[in-house]
Amino acid sequence: MTEPLGMILIDVLDESTVDAASTAHAVRVCHGPSDTHVCPMLSGDPCQLADNAHGVVFALDLDRPAHRAILAAYKENLRDDVPIGVAVRSEQMSQYADLLKGVRVWDHVPAAGDLDALAAEVEAADDLR
Repeated sequence: MTEPLGMILIDVLDESTVDAASTAHAVRVCHGPSDTHVCPMLSGDPCQLADNAHGVVFALDLDRPAHRAILAAYKENLRDDVPIGVAVRSEQMSQYADLLKGVRVWDHVPAAGDLDALAAEVEAADDLR
């Protein structure tokens, strides 16, 4: 019997900007914090989505301090074998270079090939667990 593929968490304000249908992995979407919803990772509470993620696609806006804090929390709290892909505008690559160290960076909306590459990293990490 085949083991289920690990879950990929997609942090995105607008789901239509990321084509998650191209992956065979389970996908969960988080729309980030809002005026009525505080991200548990920012309040020090556990986040089941993050805790169960085998990979993260981060497409929130790094110009927002709360979104930068979430990415920093992922980098600090997720296992080292959980790949993180971050979609940024090209000017953000240099502006947030320190924050983006150690993650896969896309200067475009992640397409099927980008997600496939991240999914391959997830599968490799899952195989080693």
